[in-house]
Amino acid sequence: MTYQSPDDRRSWPRPAHGTAAGAAIDLGLRQYMLRVYNFMAAGLGLTGLVAYAAVATGFYQQIAGTPLIWVVMLAPLGAVLFLSFRIERMSAGAAQATFWGYAALMGLSLAGIFLLYTGASVARVFFISAATFAAMSLYGYATRRDLSRFGSFLFMGLIGIVLASLVNIFIGSSALQFAVSVIGVLVFTGLTAWDTQRIKEVYLASDPADLLTRKALMGALALYLDFVNLFVMLLQLAGQRRQ
Repeated sequence: MTYQSPDDRRSWPRPAHGTAAGAAIDLGLRQYMLRVYNFMAAGLGLTGLVAYAAVATGFYQQIAGTPLIWVVMLAPLGAVLFLSFRIERMSAGAAQATFWGYAALMGLSLAGIFLLYTGASVARVFFISAATFAAMSLYGYATRRDLSRFGSFLFMGLIGIVLASLVNIFIGSSALQFAVSVIGVLVFTGLTAWDTQRIKEVYLASDPADLLTRKALMGALALYLDFVNLFVMLLQLAGQRRQ
């Protein structure tokens, strides 16, 4: 699980309703957010296709018992760190290519869920995750309440989840895994609203189109990670394992 550290927060100076400037900003914002959601949705679609194909072709099963599986599991982390630190110096095309590569690697690393859980439960949890994500993202977009004060709390919760998950790799406690999953659902639900508001505020920066594309990609990456982690946590709680 990876998450971007927060940018400095700025309140949104809303122009007067009905003015030409206000209409232009609202239209530009809608187009920008649509670009973010389109990137995110396309990334999730690619992840799902790669995960399914990896299991259907038997590729994932072939590498599951080899050291190569660690490369598969750690590669998405390397890709997201590379994208996070290098995106400001990358062209829009290179940034998009890295994003699609990351989504594909994530699909390969998540392919095992099709072997652990029934297809029906995976589909059910996916739609539950999608509904939860949509509701919280809409709240983050529409609310005038400043959510920035929750950022530090959510980030600390995220660090705790990561550390607890690492510890549980060695101790294998089902109780700890359950606690991590419950807290993870709460944290990533909150992060969805917080990230959406933060992405909305980023639009205020008057950047050229190329930079706006890269910022849209970073926004899509943040929401993508929120959704994927929310889905995984809910699957661990409500997914039906294969016999």
